[in-house]
Amino acid sequence: MSDVDLRALRVGVVGWGEVGGIFSAALRPGVAWVGAWDAKLTDPHHRQHLTSRQSVQGVAVCAGVRDLCEHSDLVISAVTASNTLAVARELALHLRPHTWVLDLNSASPGTKLAAARCVHEVGARYVEAGVMTSVPPHGVAVPMLLGGPHAADLQSVLAALGMRTEVASERLGVASATKMCRSVMIKGLEALVIESYTTARHYGVEDAMIATLQETFPGIDWIGQGGYFFSRVAQHGRRRAEEMREVANTVREAGFEPFMASAIAAKDDWMADQAQTGCFATLAQRAPWQQFADVLLAARPAANDG
Repeated sequence: MSDVDLRALRVGVVGWGEVGGIFSAALRPGVAWVGAWDAKLTDPHHRQHLTSRQSVQGVAVCAGVRDLCEHSDLVISAVTASNTLAVARELALHLRPHTWVLDLNSASPGTKLAAARCVHEVGARYVEAGVMTSVPPHGVAVPMLLGGPHAADLQSVLAALGMRTEVASERLGVASATKMCRSVMIKGLEALVIESYTTARHYGVEDAMIATLQETFPGIDWIGQGGYFFSRVAQHGRRRAEEMREVANTVREAGFEPFMASAIAAKDDWMADQAQTGCFATLAQRAPWQQFADVLLAARPAANDG
């Protein structure tokens, strides 16, 4: 596929959330067509919001997965972790032979292997991707690990589209395992910071506590990074919780009990529950961590206060 004319390439994006929106907008100028489908399009309120985005990006709003597959040479799956396999199964009902499927979702190796089987059984070509850091600062140039027998063939096309990829292995599951094991650390650090900083603020020891962190790990901006962690989990806690449940599956697939991954998922769900009440609505997206902590402290049940 390295000699494909990008001007003739047609790309479908399943999942038009933050990641799908970034990818579809960035790819549209360089290819023949970009279409998108999201289950939220069946909701009139969400459809109005998403179709207004289409008018800015020039992305075609597809009538469904079948419509998207009929028009696509490359399908990018960018849905929530819990929907990874369900979407692969739905795609398999409509994919044309030789269509590429690039799976960006944060799912366990076992889930990715099951998704690949669905795609390969209908003669399409599945490539797993492990997205190795947050997408928004990088856009389509976010570092990604690719995996599977078709990964090397697709890599040059993705590079021409502005993507920064590395083939991890021809064996499916290696890229996703790398991503999932990293998430134990990154999402775990987010959860630890939220719990530690908010508790420290309750006791009035946050400055002293953070000073000791800075001394022990001087390479990390514990104040700035702390604010970023609070804001991202407040905004995307539910999505992170879904990913961490897939991380827990990854740990189970290795034969261990996922104590940490399960606890992180619970913390992310708890933050999502707080956000759902609207308690963070007045805060700027990159507000200082202290403002997020103060909101959490103010929202405590009276019986737990003091």
